[in-house]
Amino acid sequence: MERVKTGIPGMDEILGGGVPKRNVVLLSGGPGTGKTIFGQQFLYHGLQNGEPGVLVALEEHPAQIKINMSQFGWDVRPYEEEGKFAIVDAFTGGIGEYAKRERYVVRDPSDVAMLVDVLREAVRDLKAERVVIDSVTSLYLTRPVVARSTVMQLKRVLSGLGCTSILVSQVSVTERGFGGPGVEHAADGIIRLDLDEFNGQLYRSLIVWKMRGTAHSMRRHPFDITDKGIVVYPDKVLRIQRGIMEIA
Repeated sequence: MERVKTGIPGMDEILGGGVPKRNVVLLSGGPGTGKTIFGQQFLYHGLQNGEPGVLVALEEHPAQIKINMSQFGWDVRPYEEEGKFAIVDAFTGGIGEYAKRERYVVRDPSDVAMLVDVLREAVRDLKAERVVIDSVTSLYLTRPVVARSTVMQLKRVLSGLGCTSILVSQVSVTERGFGGPGVEHAADGIIRLDLDEFNGQLYRSLIVWKMRGTAHSMRRHPFDITDKGIVVYPDKVLRIQRGIMEIA
């Protein structure tokens, strides 16, 4: 099986070598868990290894995204100039001077069909192999009934174009789901990031709920966000039992 390396230290060990190619992975978690960083790190690793990538920006200005990425040492400008990286602007709606210079702009971010058309164009132009949508929840937040069909629509397009994709999915702090009714059945894989408070301290951890096409760790692993991105500890397990938390 052909696998795609995430580029996140420790993550590929948990996934048995990487994400199976063409899989559409739902990256679910609450605020502050590191979902956006995870997706950007995945894209940048691909760029470093000659795999073009597309980032769909639904919740943050493209200019700010590039600034945030550069803080981890991920400068995407050279790859943009080479035609190997692009941001699909589904945030500004084409408003502002910056948007006028952008090549891939979704004029109506609430129109999923329009977004899919622009995304398809970007992927074909760049021959993109990796795609991150941040966040897919924005597309159905006010209409949860279409959550599954929206993810399925994106999956058909992205898999059909040969992309390995991450769909960032937001959940509330206390929510146990994955960011929309039925989305867990539509995705090929689910990685859940969590931030738990225990005795006045926050702990980061992740667990792979499912990943089609590969065996994977069934345990909850701690991770850190460093100045170079996310680092996962595949040899450690975070447990909370009877009011006691331990990392072993």
